[in-house]
Amino acid sequence: MTVQGLGKEIGIMDRRQILTAGVSALGILTFLRATEGALAGTFAVVKSEAAWRSRLGSAGYAVLRQHGTERAGSSPLNAEKRAGRFVCAGCDQPLFASSAKFESGTGWPSFITPLPGAVGTTTDSSLGMSRTEVHCRRCGGHLGHVFADGPAPTGLRYCMNGVALRFEPA
Repeated sequence: MTVQGLGKEIGIMDRRQILTAGVSALGILTFLRATEGALAGTFAVVKSEAAWRSRLGSAGYAVLRQHGTERAGSSPLNAEKRAGRFVCAGCDQPLFASSAKFESGTGWPSFITPLPGAVGTTTDSSLGMSRTEVHCRRCGGHLGHVFADGPAPTGLRYCMNGVALRFEPA
């Protein structure tokens, strides 16, 4: 719908456009709140964007620093079965024991629980739904999301981006 005024056409938003703009704005605000700790330097590991890009490469940077998601089934860590631990690709913080890993069938490495004190969570509403985002407690890097559809004993599924992790064999 448009309105003619002063020789110019001015756009008027309908309810759907207003809702879409509101959801987009909410996603941006949620992202800013989720990353404000990193921007304020409250994480133990803080680097310049150039240093992050150099350490992580384009795929790792897109996930860990820009809250991206890798393509399902693309990580070699899906097939990792050896004893050891999974650490943050950004800062080497130990995150998950290999004994907590399970095959979720989702195409991403999945775990029932993180190591104590290894991760933090925030609410992610960026796609118009509420999810719990998981980030590295040391550097703030985005790792993935946690869902309440995992196996016993926790009932949780920490669905992580493989590019955000590095495996260290025992």
